[in-house]
Amino acid sequence: MAAGSSNYWEDLRKQARQLENELDLKLVSFSKLCTSYSGTAIRDGRRDSSDTTPLLNGSSQDRMFDTMAVEIEQLLAKLTGVNDKMAEYTSTPGVTSLNAALMHTLQRHRDILQDYTHEFNKTKANFIAIREREDLLGSVRKDIESYKSGSGVNNRRTELFLKEHDHLRNSDRLIEDTISIAMATKENVTSQRGVLKTIQSKVNSLANRFPAINSLVQRLNLRKRRDTLILGGVIGVCTILLLLYAFH
Repeated sequence: MAAGSSNYWEDLRKQARQLENELDLKLVSFSKLCTSYSGTAIRDGRRDSSDTTPLLNGSSQDRMFDTMAVEIEQLLAKLTGVNDKMAEYTSTPGVTSLNAALMHTLQRHRDILQDYTHEFNKTKANFIAIREREDLLGSVRKDIESYKSGSGVNNRRTELFLKEHDHLRNSDRLIEDTISIAMATKENVTSQRGVLKTIQSKVNSLANRFPAINSLVQRLNLRKRRDTLILGGVIGVCTILLLLYAFH
């Protein structure tokens, strides 16, 4: 029964680690997609139907964004289900003696799930904001070109409109550079988090071994005390026999 419960817990942990690894890779690709979207669609203004279609245009990136978002949401739902099963297991009466260690492991998996959920929602919100801003700029660009083609002359009003558009594009470039720096920082933090997770796993493994080491040391001490008592008893008996022999 205990062996079966232990195997069930280990299976749940394996599923959680596998889903966490898949989510980590998906989130990195999702973040890169957001960065490439801002770099191709906004800077180059390639969402116009009159422009040459790039290798990965805005509509393709939109479809890829929707597909990856659905996949990540499904993985998050699966990981949430595994965490719920782990929580149910920790409340089982037969594993109360190991409840502290199991709760520590469960909390670590819950923290990872919370971090991934927060990172996904933040990246998704940034992507949607970039897409909405790009749509707005594209609409302004179309209005300017439509106005220019309709009037046939570049009057003062059109020049002011174009200058304002240039200012918007310059501001957009600054925002894009800031987002790129933030994404690079996030990738570095993600990499460091992976290293910290590895270190934490090793520390937890050592911590789980300490009870066994302490038990072994206690058994050695008990055996040493027993041997000491036996040796003392033998010496005492021999001393009594020698005294009896000497007095006879």
